[in-house]
Amino acid sequence: MSAETNSAIREVLREHARLPVDVDTLSDDTDLFTAGMTSHASVNLMLALEDAFDIEFPDRMLTRSVFESIGAISAALEEIGVQNGHLA
Repeated sequence: MSAETNSAIREVLREHARLPVDVDTLSDDTDLFTAGMTSHASVNLMLALEDAFDIEFPDRMLTRSVFESIGAISAALEEIGVQNGHLA
């Protein structure tokens, strides 16, 4: 995962995931749901990520596991074609 993509994901998390903890204290593999993200907040997060990266998550990616950690989100974005924080 590029630093640009990681930073952009963290910014979207800060604004939309409604986490009760500081996003900067989370490792890339911390479970966001365990950290306090609700299922409702995960939908807001997904929509915000789509807007931030100008992408649309395919139906097969609309699962809890795709949004459970920064690393999982990054892997999904890379699969869609996001590189260095931007759609390639």
